[in-house]
Amino acid sequence: MLKGISPILNADVLYAIRAMGHGDDLIIADTNFPSDSIARETVLGRVLRIDRPAAEVVQAVLSLYPIDTFVDDAAARMEVVGEPDTILPVMEGVQAEVSAVGGPAMIGVERYAFYERAKDAYAVIQTGERRFYGCFAFRKGVVPPDEG
Repeated sequence: MLKGISPILNADVLYAIRAMGHGDDLIIADTNFPSDSIARETVLGRVLRIDRPAAEVVQAVLSLYPIDTFVDDAAARMEVVGEPDTILPVMEGVQAEVSAVGGPAMIGVERYAFYERAKDAYAVIQTGERRFYGCFAFRKGVVPPDEG
């Protein structure tokens, strides 16, 4: 356990988000997402796990992880198949966490396009989220230098 760091962020997750650079994607996915097979195609090459609800995982990750401010697709959600404008409660909860850190409104990404984005990501965190469409992508931003 470390002071000031959420205890749900395990050593593997901390390593991955620290190793990522500006522009790298992090996928936070629900339990139904094909996390293991997709994670094998990512930079990290293996799935990470945090067995908590999606919004709780996003809150913990975003306590350390800056969202990119240079692109329009820095925060994304998987769209509901056939209903791209539908916003489900799981998406509302995650959007609240993104907004709490000053992040943008999430854009929708079609299911298969989301899978392709996930394959190009740095890492995939599979959560314990059981609600459908609890799949999100966050592009890493930068941490500015200290003033002085």
